[in-house]
Amino acid sequence: MTVINPFKEAADAIIEAGGEPVKSCYQCGLCTGICPWNLVRSFLTQRLIHQAQFGLVDLENEDIWLCATCGACVERCPRNVEIIDIMRAIRRIGVLGGVTPKPLRTTMTSLGTVGNPWGEAQEKRADWAKGLDVKMFTKGTELLFFPCCTPAYDPRARRMAIAGAKVLKKAGVDFGILGPDESCCGESARKAGDEALFESLAKNNIEAFTRNGVSKILTLSPHCYHAFKHEYPEFGGDFDVIHYTQFLAQLIDEGKIKPTKELNKKVAYHDPCYLGRHNKIYDEPRKILNSIPGLELIELPDSGPDSLCCGGGGGRIWMETKKEERFSDIRIQQAIEVGAEVLAVSCPYCLLNFDDSLLTMEKGDVLEIRDISELLQAAI
Repeated sequence: MTVINPFKEAADAIIEAGGEPVKSCYQCGLCTGICPWNLVRSFLTQRLIHQAQFGLVDLENEDIWLCATCGACVERCPRNVEIIDIMRAIRRIGVLGGVTPKPLRTTMTSLGTVGNPWGEAQEKRADWAKGLDVKMFTKGTELLFFPCCTPAYDPRARRMAIAGAKVLKKAGVDFGILGPDESCCGESARKAGDEALFESLAKNNIEAFTRNGVSKILTLSPHCYHAFKHEYPEFGGDFDVIHYTQFLAQLIDEGKIKPTKELNKKVAYHDPCYLGRHNKIYDEPRKILNSIPGLELIELPDSGPDSLCCGGGGGRIWMETKKEERFSDIRIQQAIEVGAEVLAVSCPYCLLNFDDSLLTMEKGDVLEIRDISELLQAAI
C-alpha cells in the first residue's frame, strides 16, 4: 500500500500539484450525494478530500481512479470547490509514484509513443477519410476539422467523423484535416494525472496548428473542445474553437443546411458532461434535432445541467468498469423507459459506452445509438 504520509508536507504536495481548492472544503457531503458512482456503489467523495486535507491518501485505493470528472459535484458545491482539480492533483502524485492502474499506464504509453490511445500508427490517422474527398489543411483553409482519436481510429466511432465530413461538404464549408500532423488533444491524460504527457501533446499540437496556419478548429469531441478552448491557452495556443453541434446549428440558422427528409423516430438526446456541464452547450444539439422533419425529441430524466454521466471522462474510457457499475446501462434503460427509439449523442466516449451497454444488455432490438451528425446527414 502506497500512502502519502500524514504530515503538512504531504498536504502541501497535493496543493502544489493543483489541489489548492482542497483548503476550501468543509465536509458538507453534497459532493458525495450528487456523485453518480453512488447510484451503483458506495463512493465517499468528501472522505477522499478530507484525507487529502491532511495528506493521508492511499494512492493504491481504486476510489482515486474512479472519478469521471463529470462536474456534477462542482456544480453542487456551496463553496465552489473545484473538486476535479483535487482529484487530478492526487492522481498526479500517483502517476509520479508509479501506482497508476495498468490500463491507464498502457494508454499513456501509447499516447507518448504514437500520439493516440489506440496504439495505432500516426500515419493511419487520416484513414477514416479515404474515399470522402476530404482535403488536407493548407494555409488559407477556413476550418480545421479535428475528429478526435476515437473517431479517427475506432471503427465503431468512425461513423461520427464520416457523417460530420459529409454534412460539411454538403453545406459547402471550406475545411481540411491535418491527419498524421496532429496528435491526441491530451485531455484524458491530464485528468488521469499525467500532466507532463498532456503538456507534451498540447505543445506538439499547438506547434502543428501554428505551423499550418490554423486559426479556427471544429471538434467532434467535447473533450477536445474543452482542451483546446480552456487548457491550450495556458501554453500559448489561442485558437477559435467550436464544437460541431454549435457549427451545424449555425449553418441551419443561415440556411446553408436544410433538412428536408423526414425521420419519423422518437429521439432522446443525452447531454455529454464536457459539452453540457463543463461548457454550457445545451441548446444547439436540440436545435439541430428539432430541425429534422418528423423527428420527435423526447427529454430524458436527469438531462441538461443534471445529465447523468456516461462514465467515460477522467480517463475512465480506457479502464474496465464492472457491468453492474456502468452508468451507461442506467442511461440506456432511461431512454427505453421514455419510449425513445434512438438515443442521440454528440461525444465519441458516450457513443462507445452506450454501444457497449446496448450490446451487453441485449437491447439493440428496441433502441439504437446515433450521433447527431448521422441523424442530420440522413435528413439532408
